[in-house]
Parts: sequence; structure tokens; C-alpha cells
Amino acid sequence: MTVASELSYFTSSDGDLAYRDTGTGDLVVLLHSGYTDHRVFEAQIPAVAAAGYRVVAADIRGHGWSANASEPFRWADDLAGLLQHLDAGPAVLVGVSMGAAVSSDTVIEYPELVRGVVLGGATVSEFQYSDPRTLQFVAESARTLNAGDIEGWLKVFLGAVAGVNRTVDDVDPTILERVQEMALHTIAKHTPGEHNWHVPMTDTWPRVPKIDVPVLMVNGALDSPDLLADAERFARTVPDGRSVLIEDTSHYPNMEKPERFNEILLDFLRAL
Repeated sequence: MTVASELSYFTSSDGDLAYRDTGTGDLVVLLHSGYTDHRVFEAQIPAVAAAGYRVVAADIRGHGWSANASEPFRWADDLAGLLQHLDAGPAVLVGVSMGAAVSSDTVIEYPELVRGVVLGGATVSEFQYSDPRTLQFVAESARTLNAGDIEGWLKVFLGAVAGVNRTVDDVDPTILERVQEMALHTIAKHTPGEHNWHVPMTDTWPRVPKIDVPVLMVNGALDSPDLLADAERFARTVPDGRSVLIEDTSHYPNMEKPERFNEILLDFLRAL
């Protein structure tokens, strides 16, 4: 069975958005990192569904099997449309990296659709890096991508999986292979220099203290130091927030330490 045949599709105002829908119970929505797709959560989907939850793992617009944008859009509006289509909420949002930014934007803009948030590798979408090593990653990624140097870009991208404190030799090669497969699938949907239709949300941090649902930050202890500092700030700023680090992992603790990540996630879900 191919991945595409396992997916459902929500017809948005600008094309179909794909998602995998598994299990029954309270709704948990998983949101992946940039340039990947719902398969980032291969180790979470069956575990969370088996624990008695309905698990929806979405492909964010322009990624995986979801349509590319042809007009301006916001992540929060796309996700709100999907949640309203599912009519099964409010949902717990679980986001990694870009997916964390999508989650935080959505709970800020559509609080009635969300009952809990788990974030890793990002907070609000307005976040800007300051760590010099991370800024070098970002700049080199943009340079190679804009030049159409996919081989060079992929090397940088996989380096970001390892993080600033390790090399790719320190990461399980099967994880790198899975991330590479997802990244190549998504990047093939796009062309160098194409217009970016995504409209970032603004003034998000002033609204973070108004987030009135439980928030859990789950990060790899070896991730970028400014990301970790931002996570701690977010956890302190919301009324009900806390932060957990998973040792010996970087940007993808859910892939590198899935059993530990699942344990933390399920404990959070059961406490809601």
C-alpha cells in the first residue's frame, strides 16, 4: 500500500490538504517540520492511537501530499479549516519545528479549537535565530536552495537534523534516510525562486500570556541554544506551561528517542 492511499484529503479554498487519520477518541493533531511530511511521526501515530486517541497527522500546505499555495495563506487558517472539517475538537496540537510554529499560531488565533499544546524545536512563527552557528545553517540552506543546488541543500538540511553540537555521523543513519526521503519528496514539488505565499502572523508574543490551555515544551537537549532559551521563555510566559529536555537528541527527539518522547506525550495527554 502506498502512502498516498492511506491519506484523507480536506478540500480547502486553495487545493487539497492531506492528512492521515487513525484511531478513535479525543483528537490529537501532529504537525511536522519544514520540508518533511506526516511521516516524521511514524513512531507516534500508532502509539498514541493505541492509547485511545484519534490521531490526525497532517501534511502542511506545500509539503508531502498537500497542495502548494497559489494565493496568500496563513498556517493557522489552514489548520483551523482542517480542525473545523474534522468536527472532532477541540484538539491537542503536537508540533515539531515548523509544526510547533503552526501549533502556537493556531492556539493564539483560534483558541476555541485547541485544548492543549506540545511544542518542540520552535515556539511562535516570528522567532528569529541569534546563535551564530545556527544562523550559518540558515544562510547556507537559503543559498543552496535558491541556487537550485539540491545536493548541497540536502547536506545542510541533514546537518540540521544532527544539530549544531553534533555531526551527521552521530545520528542513526536510518533516521537520516527517512528525513532525506521526505525532504526530496517535498522539494520536488517546488522550483527555485518561486513565490512564497505564506503570510507570517505578527504580534504573537504579546498574545502568548493569553494562551489558557496546558502547554508542554519537549526539546532535544542538544538543539540550538537560542531555540532552547525560547522554549523556556514560552513555558514561563503562558499561565500553564512546563518544559522537558530529552538528552542526547537535537531537533527530532520524537525520531531519535521515540519511546521517551511517547512516554512524555502520553503522560501529558492523560493529565488533560
